[in-house]
Amino acid sequence: MQVYELMIIFGGELEEDAVAASLSKVTTNIESEGGRVVTVRDSAPWGRRRFAYRINLKWEGVYVVLEVVTDAGNLDTTDRILRLADRSDVVRHKIMRLPDAEVAKRGLLGEVAPAEAGSGTE
Repeated sequence: MQVYELMIIFGGELEEDAVAASLSKVTTNIESEGGRVVTVRDSAPWGRRRFAYRINLKWEGVYVVLEVVTDAGNLDTTDRILRLADRSDVVRHKIMRLPDAEVAKRGLLGEVAPAEAGSGTE
């Protein structure tokens, strides 16, 4: 199993219900392919933010970050759905595989973060 971080930037003019519906569609797709969404972070420090420059004629977007546990390659359909989504709904998205050290640190696979070597005085 691999752990991925999926960031989606929705258009700033979307209502909360539309964002929730899009997130539900993405989550359902991930779960139908054998993965699971561990966390969804759409509050501070993310949430609704102003862009540094206009993207697709928009100045504002709603940032949502999902942590996903799945087999490698299972996010291809999710990536395709987000790429084909209307640009007024999904402005940008990015899927990144988390390094094993970060996965252990966050405890996403039920592992405990290893103690730092050489941190004690001997």
